[in-house]
Amino acid sequence: MTPAAPPRLAGTPATLVIDGRVDAGRAVLVARGQLVHGCADILAEALAALPADVERVDLDMGDVEFMDTAGLRFLDLLGGFSHRQAVPVTATNWHGGPLRILELAGLDTTDPLRATAHRPEPRPAPDSTADPADPADPAGPDDPQASAAPAERLHVLQEEVEQLRQAIASRPVIDQARGVLMALHACTSDEAWHILREASQLSNTKLRTVAAAVTASAGSDGPPPPAEVRTALRTALGRIGR
Repeated sequence: MTPAAPPRLAGTPATLVIDGRVDAGRAVLVARGQLVHGCADILAEALAALPADVERVDLDMGDVEFMDTAGLRFLDLLGGFSHRQAVPVTATNWHGGPLRILELAGLDTTDPLRATAHRPEPRPAPDSTADPADPADPAGPDDPQASAAPAERLHVLQEEVEQLRQAIASRPVIDQARGVLMALHACTSDEAWHILREASQLSNTKLRTVAAAVTASAGSDGPPPPAEVRTALRTALGRIGR
């Protein structure tokens, strides 16, 4: 059994760490952190550290907490390694935000390297003898529908990534607000989450803003939440009998 990659690669950001082991020709790698800019470079170094005679590479993605579109480049690099080395490579155990990104990208969420069920098939090269205006060719080179779907999917993917970024940034204040509600109203963590979410919806206020107001009001001299948030919180608390 030999190490597959160092715990942290010198000169690289701490957003992603890849480590693991090689046993009987099989490399088991574990990715921890975020698949963001620079993640493909870290993967390339980890793959370069593998023995030349490696027969299989299995990558566990269970500790990846965030992924943006740079993660797709990460997957392309893995697929290219598998093709060049003629060895099977898997990337499994996705969850949370990264799993959602795979769904939006049309990739297999069990193992995106295994299949791309929702990706459109590549179009055949145009016949040089065909008439470009021939109605029998439903998707000519200037057909707007040919590029609309990928462009729209990319736009949705980028929006989802931004929402996930905001969710990660908001997590600490939301967790604090849940703790305040649990202490003040003897509710469970799940109940506190539903209270915050419902108050956000009822008051048409961002969840992070509601959470920040609840947390601030818990201080000895903290300001009370805005009137519309207070009303929404009372309604939400009343619905769970608190």
